[in-house]
Amino acid sequence: MKFTRLNITAEGQTEERFVKDVLSTYLGPFEIATDVRSVLTSKNKRKSHRGGLINYSKAKKDIETWLKEDRNPEARFTTMFDLYALPNDFPKYEEAEKINDPYQKVEFLEEAMEEDVDDNRFLAYIQLHEFESLVLAKPLSLEIEYFDRKDEIEELNGLLNGYKYKGNAELINGNNAPSKRIIKLIPEYHKVNAGPATVKETGMDFLKENCSHFNSWIEKLEKLSSY
Repeated sequence: MKFTRLNITAEGQTEERFVKDVLSTYLGPFEIATDVRSVLTSKNKRKSHRGGLINYSKAKKDIETWLKEDRNPEARFTTMFDLYALPNDFPKYEEAEKINDPYQKVEFLEEAMEEDVDDNRFLAYIQLHEFESLVLAKPLSLEIEYFDRKDEIEELNGLLNGYKYKGNAELINGNNAPSKRIIKLIPEYHKVNAGPATVKETGMDFLKENCSHFNSWIEKLEKLSSY
């Protein structure tokens, strides 16, 4: 059976670690082999620097370079970018800012990006609202990394399940991004290490069940399978 090759451009090291430690394992049984790299931010003769969605134009150039490097028609490409602090040179950014519903907004932006990249092998994905939304989908999983922060973790759990968000972590944003809410209560929170480890503890099945936009992306990736 021939594997489908999935190339993922990630916003930074946290998303990259998630793909390597969690997503690649999940997609393996679907005969999908993943490769991932963070966005190229700068490059000189001696070294390339990756990580951080500084502006869209650089991200697009990096994606297009990978599309040219891997011209196999069976290869597929996707992204894992945050809606939070999305650069304002993103396609149709100003139009998207007029959309109040976050789900409609993120889908609008994904479609705009796919039109801009213009390659039928490319599938855009933007995380609502930030990678830490997946962490907050089940705050109790943070205990695997911060077992001495039970009270703080319980406060995050109360935030998730309160009247405002009603268990939907994809809606948590406002004046404070998901990661800032975690760091406010757990200052030692380490995005790159603790974030993916916590999400791994939560499990893909739980995330798919409780994060509808994330689930939509994963289901599209599952369907890339060659069998």
